[in-house]
Amino acid sequence: MARQDINRAFEMAVFVAVVETGAFSAAARRLALTPSAVSKLVNRLEARLGARLLQRSTRQLHTTPEGDAFFVQCKRILDDIDGAEREASQGAAPRGRLRINCFVPFGVRHLLPILPEFAQRYPDIVLDVVVSDAIVDLLEDRTDIAIRTGQLKESNLVARKLGEDTMVVVASPAYVARHGLPRTPQELSEHNLLAFNFRCQNETWPFLDGSGGNLQVAPQGNTCVSDGESMRQLVLAGMGLGRFSRQHVQRDIEQGQLIPVLQDYNPGDKELVHAVFVGPGLQVPARVRVMLDYLLEKVKLGLP
Repeated sequence: MARQDINRAFEMAVFVAVVETGAFSAAARRLALTPSAVSKLVNRLEARLGARLLQRSTRQLHTTPEGDAFFVQCKRILDDIDGAEREASQGAAPRGRLRINCFVPFGVRHLLPILPEFAQRYPDIVLDVVVSDAIVDLLEDRTDIAIRTGQLKESNLVARKLGEDTMVVVASPAYVARHGLPRTPQELSEHNLLAFNFRCQNETWPFLDGSGGNLQVAPQGNTCVSDGESMRQLVLAGMGLGRFSRQHVQRDIEQGQLIPVLQDYNPGDKELVHAVFVGPGLQVPARVRVMLDYLLEKVKLGLP
């Protein structure tokens, strides 16, 4: 049984202050304590945990791997405590830093355009937005919400579905003029298929085979890119074929800048889009909850 005289939240707050300021003296000034009191408390915390959290030198402090992991959990717990206290206070508005990670096409077309209104609604929330197709670990990256596509695997994450969209293979008129249109999926071996340079869930393109079955085509071309928007720009420039969610390229198709390819062989598979956050069992801070509700209100995925 834990000792009742240990104020774990205070210990965590002191440890977080030391890591964030990089020195016992700076943490002491932030917390209105003496440097010796801060040092003793951290030493006591390490002794109780049986783990070294900080590497000390004459000039600076560094967290150990155990200290890094403990810091992330401490920040999450302290944020949850702050959120619980704010929500228990009448009229308390959501506040604090909200870190969002989303893939590039979603960020460009859906998230960034709606953030000004969100900022007006919740002026006490500081937005920290990372737009990247790379998959991050929410705890290690200190991310509150991540927008992800495909099937979710992490059991410690809670997800809210934002929508779904069908997939389409496209090429530019300039590419088609030079290389022609593939008539069957098998003919794709004669074309330049653009791919991603990171490992993703769907590394092959699915098609109907024309006889009631399915086949997978691995994209093999002369160019790999890091995100969907970069791939779109290269396809528009005529470098090759690309596979996208329909909404990502719908405007280009309507304007005649891109041409759907092999639609008779399109299996109609859908790309699911979720907002994921840490859970279950952890109270969702107000700043996270209002953003989740806002995304469900504003984001419209899927074409009629």
